[in-house]
Amino acid sequence: MANWEGVSEFVAVAETNSFTGAAKKRNTSVAQISRRVSSLEDRLAVKLLNRTTRKVTLTEAGQLYFQQCKHLVEGLELAEIAVTQMQTSPKGLLKITAPVTYGETHLAPLLHQFLDQYPQVDLELQLTNQRIDLLEQGVDVAIRLGRLEDSSLVAKRLAQRQLYICASPTYLEQSGEPHTLSELSHHSCLVGSLEYWRFKEQGKERSLRVSGRIKCNSGLSLLDAAKRHFGLVQLPDYYVSEALESGELVEVLSDYRDDKEGIWAVYPQNRNLSPKVRLLIDFLSEQLGPTKS
Repeated sequence: MANWEGVSEFVAVAETNSFTGAAKKRNTSVAQISRRVSSLEDRLAVKLLNRTTRKVTLTEAGQLYFQQCKHLVEGLELAEIAVTQMQTSPKGLLKITAPVTYGETHLAPLLHQFLDQYPQVDLELQLTNQRIDLLEQGVDVAIRLGRLEDSSLVAKRLAQRQLYICASPTYLEQSGEPHTLSELSHHSCLVGSLEYWRFKEQGKERSLRVSGRIKCNSGLSLLDAAKRHFGLVQLPDYYVSEALESGELVEVLSDYRDDKEGIWAVYPQNRNLSPKVRLLIDFLSEQLGPTKS
C-alpha cells in the first residue's frame, strides 16, 4: 500500500484548493494532510502543488497526476461503500450443502426466509448425505448433524438434536417393551446407515450393534416402518416428535438416552468471512437456537 499513501490526501487538496478543506473532508488534521502530500511528492520526485500563504494551486505535473488519480480515489470510495452496504445488504451467490431430509424439512424453509430478507442473495442448495469437499466444490457452508470428524474446517453449533428409541404401541403389545439394552437382541430393530445405536449407560457412552428385517439409509422410510409396527427405531427428534406427541409411537429405554448432539454450520477457515455467510450463520443460529430446537 506504500504507492497509495498520500494519494487520497493529494486529491482532496486538489479538489478543495486548500489543506484546511482537505483536512475537513478527510476528517483529519492539516498537519497530517501536509505530511502525507509532502511524502508523496518526495516519492514521486516531483512537485505537485504550489503553496503560498493565500492559496494552493496545482503544478503542471500536479494537474496530470490529479486527472489520473481522482478516478482511482472515487473507485476506492465506491468500493468501500459497497462493502459497507454488504454488511447489512449482502449480495451474490450462497452455495450450501445439507443432509437430504433435514435440508428439505428444516433448512430449506429457513433459507427461503433468508432470501426474502436479502433479495440480492442467490442460493444454490445441494442436498446430499455424502460428505463433500467444501473447498473443491466451492461450497460456502455445510450443515452437518451429530458428531463431527476432526478437520481443518470451522464449525459453529447452531442447535442440538436428541436421539430417541421408539416403536408403535401395536409392536410393543406383540413383542413386549425392552427395559434393558441386553433385551434389544430379542427385538426387530430398524437399521439406518449405521449398524449400531448409541446409548448412555451409567454415565458412559455405549454403542450397540443392532439388526432386524429392514435396513435403509432414509430416516423417513424407517419412521414409516416403525409406524407400521415393523420394530424399534432410533431416530432424531425432528423425525419422531410428532408421532410421539400423537401417541403413534412410544419412547422406550428412556433411561439410556444418549447425550444431545450438535447441529452444525461448517465452513472453510477464512479470517475474512464474507458478510453474506456471516449473516446466514447468525440467522440460522437465531432460528434454530436452543429455544427453538
